[in-house]
Amino acid sequence: MSLTVIQPAAQPAAKDLTGKKYWQSLDQLADTAQFRQWVHKEFADNATELLDGNSRRTVLKLMAASFGLAGLTACSRPVEKILPNVKGIEDYVPGQSYFYSTAFNQSGQSMGLLVETHDGRPTKVEGNPDHPYSQGASSAFAQASILNLYDPDRSRMILKGGQNASWKDFESTVKDRFGKVGQGEGLRFLSETINSPSLIALKAAALQKYPQAKWIEWEPVSFDNAMEGSQLAFGQIVEAIPHFDKADIVVSLDGDFLGVDSYTARDEKEFAAARRLSEDKEEMNRLYAVESNYTLTGAMADHRLRMRASDIRQFAVDLAAQLGAAPGLNVIQPGNDKRGKILTALVKDLKSHSGKSLIVTGPRQPAAVHALVHAMNQTLGNAGTTVTYVKRPEAKFESTLGALRQLTTDLNGGHVNTLIILGGNPAYAAPADFGFANAIAKAGFSLHLGQDVNETASVSQWHFPEAHYLESWGDGRAADGTVSIQQPMIEPLYGGKSQSELLALLIDYKDKRGYDIVRNYWSGQLTGDKENGWKKALNDGILATAKYPDAKVTADTKAILTAAQADKAQSADFELVFFADAKNYDGRYANNGWLQELPEPMTKIVWGNAALISVKTARDLNVTNGDVVSIQRGGQTVEFPVYAQPGHADQSVTLPLGYGRTKVGRVGEGVGTNAYPLRTSDALWIAGGAKLSRTGKTAKIGQTQEYHVQSARPIVREASIEEYKKNPKFAEEMVEHPPLESLYPDRVYDKGYQWGMSIDLNSCTGCNACMIACQAENNIPIVGKEQVMRGREMHWIRMDRYFVSPEHPETTASSPSEIPGSSDYYIRDAKLGAFAEDPEAVFQPLPCMQCENAPCENVCPVAATVHSPEGLNDMAYNRCVGTRYCANNCPYKVRRFNFLNYHKEDTEVQEMVYNPDVSVRMRGVMEKCNYCVQRIQEAKIKAKVDGRRPIKDGEVVTACAQACASEAIVFGDINDPATRVSKLKKQERNYALLAELNVRPRTTYLAKVRNPNPEISGERKNG
Repeated sequence: MSLTVIQPAAQPAAKDLTGKKYWQSLDQLADTAQFRQWVHKEFADNATELLDGNSRRTVLKLMAASFGLAGLTACSRPVEKILPNVKGIEDYVPGQSYFYSTAFNQSGQSMGLLVETHDGRPTKVEGNPDHPYSQGASSAFAQASILNLYDPDRSRMILKGGQNASWKDFESTVKDRFGKVGQGEGLRFLSETINSPSLIALKAAALQKYPQAKWIEWEPVSFDNAMEGSQLAFGQIVEAIPHFDKADIVVSLDGDFLGVDSYTARDEKEFAAARRLSEDKEEMNRLYAVESNYTLTGAMADHRLRMRASDIRQFAVDLAAQLGAAPGLNVIQPGNDKRGKILTALVKDLKSHSGKSLIVTGPRQPAAVHALVHAMNQTLGNAGTTVTYVKRPEAKFESTLGALRQLTTDLNGGHVNTLIILGGNPAYAAPADFGFANAIAKAGFSLHLGQDVNETASVSQWHFPEAHYLESWGDGRAADGTVSIQQPMIEPLYGGKSQSELLALLIDYKDKRGYDIVRNYWSGQLTGDKENGWKKALNDGILATAKYPDAKVTADTKAILTAAQADKAQSADFELVFFADAKNYDGRYANNGWLQELPEPMTKIVWGNAALISVKTARDLNVTNGDVVSIQRGGQTVEFPVYAQPGHADQSVTLPLGYGRTKVGRVGEGVGTNAYPLRTSDALWIAGGAKLSRTGKTAKIGQTQEYHVQSARPIVREASIEEYKKNPKFAEEMVEHPPLESLYPDRVYDKGYQWGMSIDLNSCTGCNACMIACQAENNIPIVGKEQVMRGREMHWIRMDRYFVSPEHPETTASSPSEIPGSSDYYIRDAKLGAFAEDPEAVFQPLPCMQCENAPCENVCPVAATVHSPEGLNDMAYNRCVGTRYCANNCPYKVRRFNFLNYHKEDTEVQEMVYNPDVSVRMRGVMEKCNYCVQRIQEAKIKAKVDGRRPIKDGEVVTACAQACASEAIVFGDINDPATRVSKLKKQERNYALLAELNVRPRTTYLAKVRNPNPEISGERKNG
């Protein structure tokens, strides 16, 4: 029996004057009954559960008491232990923050940082403005890494067979073991990718002392395909350095360079610079993205082509052939479908921008695609302009996967008597067909160094606690070879050692301390005044003279042609595509609550993962969001909850890595599903031949995408570049409203500051770095999956993601959905489903708007929210009694309420991450963004001490703005017409959110502008 789809009575999703629809989920698009109920409820379910067992009379008594004690709530704050400085330190001022440079290393890439410390403990991470690859910005991973330092579940003790052991026992055992290794015939070292010059020198010393030993570098998220591609194209390993700021046309072939495929802020910063518009710059770059999963790069694209990841290789072949990069390729001639139209227009666009275009790809694509990209960039004249090359120190490419395979064979064959594992978690993340966890047990002696007692530690004979990067000396190289010095901010909390220190102990190296290892290594590298050179490196955080040399290379088209023509027939079954997770990466951040609670940028999933599939695939499988499917491949079966992601490729399944950990701390335990059992050595990134089937089970998927929804309101405003040139004031004209008059007199700021913010939607990439930076700066609590699913997340700034589609089709199509008015419309009905299968996307950061006519201020019965003389909408936490009237009256839904005392369970170690300049809020208190008022006050105090006024423009930078690599967020004094924020607000793209309400927000936006290719823009508009 078929059911008739009943069209929603209300508007399904917000639209602008062009007829486009903006929606955050399929439920909002369908305007389901459940969605309407959620929107119309100001507060989530079970909001009164805190008063269970209390009568109405008791509740009223408690409320009366809370009013009476409103001014005394500070008495219930936690007691802090203060230890005096018994010895004075020259130039040290207690309570004042100090900044030190260091480096954050991940997957062989180094990011320069400045770390803020308070009384000897690091509290906040910032980007180093002097570092060429950080340029003052940072990533979400770097921001959150400080929480790992204070993780109460970190490894604290030396373990032998899982039991506590003494240092004396460990030292004597190691001395005895290494006294028997001889020339190192059975000695193996296993580490992650090493980019530390001083550690590389230690590695060389170890192999020189034990010439028969072998050193293996491997980690689950690697650049092997990129290095093999450069070896194939140029006959040597070179690093391609893209320059997005110089490219007018950018093509991404399955490369999320704005997201998980880039580990530095440089790519994002340069791309945004070429996209930013101003009064003097009316041209912007154009981005094409070809991908299977909807990534941040795809969301920013002017034209996005969804395609199975295994089919992108053929697209690269066809593109290279059309460009003449590799004559003789077997190609598929462009058809009249969307793929053919985009390919034809793309070739023409690239040829017309020779030397000003750029093609990139990502780690998931095979080496042949990387080689084709090099050939295409060379043919287009991009080499030396939009992409340059530096020579890596490696003479030739050696597969890290092949080395790990050989190590596994040696272990199983009994040829390894001593195995030293320096970091990482290979027992959890190694290819499933290796059975590496079982192989470790066959080593005569195994030692694991790690920051937590993970899956690898549990199968090793010995485990040694590793020092956090903020506790240890080290160094690291960026992609271009720039060296950063890693200096500690604090003594190791649990007596851990760095990889360099442990290795030096094992091989009896001349230097044992981390400082001596790094300092003495660079003493031999520095020229001139070495002491001053070392001090300058510590101060600046970089050694600018230690970069890789430039490489002049020419692509070998014959070798590329041979590799590209290799038969790569794909199975008709499902393909599995493994992605580094945007929050959990490869699993190393599983116990980081900030990242677990951070919504995934595109799906908005928190506290877990799901198998991402297309709307059509969900319809074919007869499943909907939260249904559990069985995924079978290579004899392995894993049950995964599915999520129908708009814009995902058909017959493709994206599996985020890093979840389902079995040996992890209290935060990551039982979170998500482990995808590694499906990942084998023959298909590390793209695995064909998978089968999916329904299990009949369901699972709860935590998401935030429908929270604080702005139904049917013109929140995002955008236009094409041509529309913008014809009418620069399009954003202002998209909303009509009568003259805005107020009953209240206008406030005057003629003698002081008036703080304001501008957010450029054209630059924002949705990377979420601002959200983590805000959480770290303002002591925002973690609430957990259950509380998030009740709508109680506490982030002061949220990153709204809207999908954009053409006008909704007028249809009464028949649907087999069991529940009329359900989001299953779009999954189960082909005609309606096509509408939601290939949308565009746009991001919008949303902090407190700091309204001039703030509606929250009028309704607070205890004046807990007030207007400051400098225009801030302040919160007096000690006055707040939790009526939540202010949240009810806020049209932007940016206020958060502490339903529970979320900080109550924090240990003393966890409390060390608190910013002492910001109070820690308790249960029953309303809180929100305050423009980082503590930073404003700090700058004013400094200016007063220096005897100057006013504060210089740019001297106060909010946490979100400082972390933003794309510089989309700008903060300053709008009372001064010369400030950068004032100039941005004068741009014709500037608009105020919900200006028709006359609340006069001082956070305003610059409307988004897209740059579609006119030859295919009609295809884009038609979906």
